[in-house]
Formats: sequence, structure tokens, C-alpha cells
Amino acid sequence: MRHVIFDTDPGQDDAVAILTALGSPGEIEVLGISAVAGNVPLHHAERNARRIAELAGRADLPVYAGADRPFTRGLVTAEHVHGSTGLNGPDLPEPTMPLREGHAADFIIETVRSRPERSVTIAALGPLTNVALALLKAPDIAGRLEGIVLMGGAYFEVGNITPAAEFNIYVDPEAAAVVFRSGAPITVLPLDATHGMRSTEARIQAFERIGNRTGAAVAAMLRFSEVYDLQKYGWDGAPLHDPCVTAFLLEPTIFEGRAANCEIECASALTRGMTVVDYWGVTDRAHNCFFVRSGDSDRFYALLAERVARLP
Repeated sequence: MRHVIFDTDPGQDDAVAILTALGSPGEIEVLGISAVAGNVPLHHAERNARRIAELAGRADLPVYAGADRPFTRGLVTAEHVHGSTGLNGPDLPEPTMPLREGHAADFIIETVRSRPERSVTIAALGPLTNVALALLKAPDIAGRLEGIVLMGGAYFEVGNITPAAEFNIYVDPEAAAVVFRSGAPITVLPLDATHGMRSTEARIQAFERIGNRTGAAVAAMLRFSEVYDLQKYGWDGAPLHDPCVTAFLLEPTIFEGRAANCEIECASALTRGMTVVDYWGVTDRAHNCFFVRSGDSDRFYALLAERVARLP
């Protein structure tokens, strides 16, 4: 059983990642959701987190709001991909469950400290501002975590928001640098892996055929969010990024990668947010992450559909 905090900026793909986890109660216990500004501003992110929880029938799940801006920079958002609310596509009702009191970073700290060592994993689906704040405020939690599994960065695929940078890292590179230097065990699901996980028409129809409200909502989310990427890449389906984190937690053998060193570029105007990965071991810099390069997309989508089918 993995005990997981989702740190997220929902986002349709964030929603699918969280729903997949909530459909896997025998393997993942979701301890709570911490919302961060990223794909959309914080007020949309925390609202969307609660809408996702209620869609899955989990109004009991604690949801906390965290950072509303990056450490030192103005917030960059992605409504051009996710729509004005971040969850455009399905017609989800306004949430009725309350937002919990307190800051998301404090929730992360208190949860990690209150549970046995190396029993909590942070699944980071957005900019790393909340996670970095927690690590700066309580450096001891780095050694208490089972790990941080994050969607972010790229090496072979370079960037999706700039020629050099992936969105999540680009939004707050200073926070990402804190996380990668923290000493916590880190697994990275970068564009190199996620660009192979394409939501083709057949895969979207598989969610529709499930016949439950969650499957219908997932299909509607993917149909909305794929429009931008289909125009951008010209592929047979849009890449589905954040659910790779949940899939790795459930079935890591879907993916292949290696231990490597990853440093975050914070200074250059041209390469801000670039993940500089020593994938081929050409330096003597110590490994600080497991960097995933590829995955089996058929197994990935079969897993998502199976777990979404368990939800209401």
C-alpha cells in the first residue's frame, strides 16, 4: 500500500491522475490533496481538486490550498490548454465539500512527520512550489519520505512551453531546484515518457464505454484538452502527462529509465526551467533522481481504464 499526498494544479490530466489513484484503494491510500497555482490560478486549482474528489465519491478527502505564485517570478498559467476553469470539458457541479483550513505546505509537513518514516509519497503533478516550501520549512521531512514522484522536465523531448523547458518546471524553477537538491528520493516522469502516452480516439472511446459518470467525465476532459496538443504536434492523440505518476506508483514496470543527476536551470533567459539531465553519465555529479525515459502506452491506458471503471 502506498500512502500518497497529491500536490496538484488541476488540469484535466491531473484529474485523471487523481481519479486513477482513488480507483485503486487497495494499492494507494490518498492522504489528501494540496493545491498549487500552475495550470490555473490557485482559486481554480483548489476548487477543481474538490470537484474531482466529489466526482469520485470522496467528499471526505482533505483538500488544502497552498502557494498562489512561484517563489520569485510572476505566475504563468495554461488556460490555452485546459480552458478558463482548468477542467473544461465535462459539466461538473460546484463542490460542496469544504476547503480545509491551513496552508498546503503545512499539511504536507504535518502528515509526513505524523506517520512512520518512509511511508509517505508525494505525487507532484504541478509546479513544485508547495513541495519546496515544505522542504525549506522542515528539511527533516526529506529523509522521512518514501519518495517524491513527479511529472516534470524533459531531456530528449526538451520543452513544451519554451524550446528548452517543460511547463511544470518552467513555472517555478527555483522551487524545482530546492526539491532536486533536498536529498529526498525522486522519480521523474518527464515529457520523454509522457509524450508516448497518447489519448487516441480509440482510447477515449474506451473510457466512454465504461458506462459510469467518471468514465464519461474523463472522456470529456480528454476531448477538450487534446485539441490544443493535436494542433501543436499533429499526432494521432494528445499526450497524457500527469497520470504517468499514478501509473508509476501502481505498476512501475510499465516504465523504463535510469538513475541520473538532474539540475535545474534558473538563470538563463533562453533555457529557464530546463532540466539538465546527465543521462549518459558524462559528469561526476551524484545521482539525485530516477529519470524515466519511456513507457508502454497500451499497458498505461489499460490500467487507467480499469481503475476509472471502479469509480461511481
